Amino acid sequence: MTISEVSKKYNLSQDTIRYYERIGLLPKVPRTKNGIRDFDEEACRWIEFIKCMRDAGMEIEILIKYVNLFRQGEGTVKERRKLLEEQREKLLAKQKSINETLDRLNYKIKLYDEIEAGIRKDFTEKI
Repeated sequence: MTISEVSKKYNLSQDTIRYYERIGLLPKVPRTKNGIRDFDEEACRWIEFIKCMRDAGMEIEILIKYVNLFRQGEGTVKERRKLLEEQREKLLAKQKSINETLDRLNYKIKLYDEIEAGIRKDFTEKI
């Protein structure tokens, strides 16, 4: 796959993909005889993983640390697991905050629905 195809498939800019390769998050991507990147299955799996971790809010520095540990092999499993567990905790906290925000929005929307429908006549809105 060309970088253009990978960019479209994973909804990442070509510059972002090049950046991930430059900082070592992606293994060296194979190239054609003309020097054009030719993304293979392994490179695409790495892109999927990186995109997932970035979507989960993982900082680049932590992701670099994880990838470096991964490349060191089986002896780093505990450290890698710890990094993933820490990220999960951050993501769960964010999810809790989002759920609380949704609850408040839903309450306000329901309140306005009741006002518009004439169900609620004793309306005194509080923020």
